[in-house]
Amino acid sequence: MATDAMTRSSGGDGAPDPSALKSLADAAYRPYWLDDPGRPRPRPALVGEERCDLLVVGGGYSGLWTALIAKERDPDREVVLVEGQEIGWAASGRNGGFCAASLTHGLGNGAARWPDELAELERLGHHNLDAIESAVERYGIDCDFERTGEIDVATAPHQVAELREAAEMAVELGVGEQEFLDRDAVRAEVDSPTFLAGLWDRRGVAMVHPAKLAWGLARACAEMGVRIYEHTPAERLASSGAAMAVRTPYGRVRARQVALATNAFPSLVRRVRPYIAPVYDHALMTEPLTPEQLDAIGWRRRQGLSDTANHFHYFRLTADQRILWGGYDIVYRYGGRVRAEYDHHPATYRTLAEHFFRCFPQLEGVRFSHAWGGAIDTCSRFSAFFGSAHGGRVVYALGYTGLGVGATRFGAEVMLDLLAGERTERTRLEMVRSKPLPFPPEPVRWAGIGITQWSMTRADENGGRRNLWLKAMDKVGLGFDS
Repeated sequence: MATDAMTRSSGGDGAPDPSALKSLADAAYRPYWLDDPGRPRPRPALVGEERCDLLVVGGGYSGLWTALIAKERDPDREVVLVEGQEIGWAASGRNGGFCAASLTHGLGNGAARWPDELAELERLGHHNLDAIESAVERYGIDCDFERTGEIDVATAPHQVAELREAAEMAVELGVGEQEFLDRDAVRAEVDSPTFLAGLWDRRGVAMVHPAKLAWGLARACAEMGVRIYEHTPAERLASSGAAMAVRTPYGRVRARQVALATNAFPSLVRRVRPYIAPVYDHALMTEPLTPEQLDAIGWRRRQGLSDTANHFHYFRLTADQRILWGGYDIVYRYGGRVRAEYDHHPATYRTLAEHFFRCFPQLEGVRFSHAWGGAIDTCSRFSAFFGSAHGGRVVYALGYTGLGVGATRFGAEVMLDLLAGERTERTRLEMVRSKPLPFPPEPVRWAGIGITQWSMTRADENGGRRNLWLKAMDKVGLGFDS
C-alpha cells in the first residue's frame, strides 16, 4: 500500500491552477477560529486525586453541554471535566460554525432511518436550537450567534429535483420555514454561476464562531461550579467499588458516574470503538473581503451555504467579512488513526482553492489567510448514537458526523437522562435506543471506504445515479458520508 491516506480529490487530478496556488501562498496552517487574541489561558492539569458525582471526559461541545446542563438540573451535583489538551482545540474549535437544528443529518437521512418519528425528531431538534440560542443569551456568550438559516444549493440538474422533493417533505412534516429558490432567486441571495436552485431553511440553522462558543460554555461551566482540568487526558477507566475510577497522567478521578464525550478519539469503552471511523475534514479562510468584493457576490443576508453533492462544500461569512470554504475531500487513515500530523493535507487545500474560484470567479485575486483540518467522528448512520456501560454508571454519545455543533446539546441531555435512569421524550426514541452497524475491521474497512468513496464520486458525475454497491449499502444501512 503506497500510502495510508485515502482521499477523494478530483479537483487536484489535473494540472495545478496557478491562480489557486498563489491564493494559498500566505495561508497560515492553523485554525482561524483558534487564532484569536482573546483565546483564554489554559487551566492547570489535574494533580492528585479528585472525587465527584459526575466526571465528564472531553472538553468539546459534547462534554461542555453535559457539564453545564448537569449543574442546571442539580446545582449541588459535584461535576469535574477533564480535557486532554485545551477546551475547544479539536473539532469544536475547528468546524465551520453551522449550528443546525437537525439531529439526523438532514431530513433525507432521518426519513430513511426513522420515518415514523421524524416529525418528533424535527420538533426536538428545533427546540434544541432554541435552547442553544437561549443559553448563549442567558450566559452572555459572545460567539457571533446569527440565526440566518442555511441555503442548500443545487450545482447539477438532478439536484434541483432533489431540493424540490426536500421542500415538499418539509411542508408535509410542518417543520421550519423552508423555501425553494429557483435559479434567479438563489442567485439574488448569493451570486454564483454554479448555482441552479436552492432550498433556504430560514430558521433551522445559526452561524456561530465555534471556538468562542466553546470558550463561553467553559466559562459558564466554571461559574456554575464545574471544576475543569486541561492537559489531563483520561487514560484508563475501571470500576472501583461503588464508583468509577479514571486514571490521568498525574492523578485519578473517582466518580459515581462518568459521561464520555470523546467523539473521534478512541473511547474508554473499547467495545464502542468499531462504531466510529475518524475522517479528516479541511477548510480555508479568506482574507477580509472589501465592500466591492461583497457587492460582487451579494450575500447580504449572511446565510450559511452548502451544495448538495455527495462530496459537498460548506461555506459561510464571518463577522469580519471573510469567507470560510470547507468540505469536499474525505481523508481516511488506515486503521482509523488520529494524529496531529494528519491535520493538514496540501492536496486538499489546492482542491478547495480551485473550487472556490470556480464558484466565485468574481473574487479572483482574493487570498486565503488560514488553512486547517482535523478529525471528525463518523458512523454508519451519519448521526449520533448513544449507550451506557458498567451497569449504567458510564454513558456516551458519539457519531455526530460533522453536524455536532447543535446536536451535541441534545446528546448531552440524552446522556444525563440515561444516567438518571429516566424514560423521557428523548430516551423513548428509536434513534436513541438503537445503534448503527459497526464498521468492519481492517483491511475490510479500508477497502469498503475506498469503494464507497469511488462510488459516491461516480454518482456525483452520473446525475446522482447510485451503483449496485451504494444500493447495497443503502439496503443494509451501512455507508459512508461526511
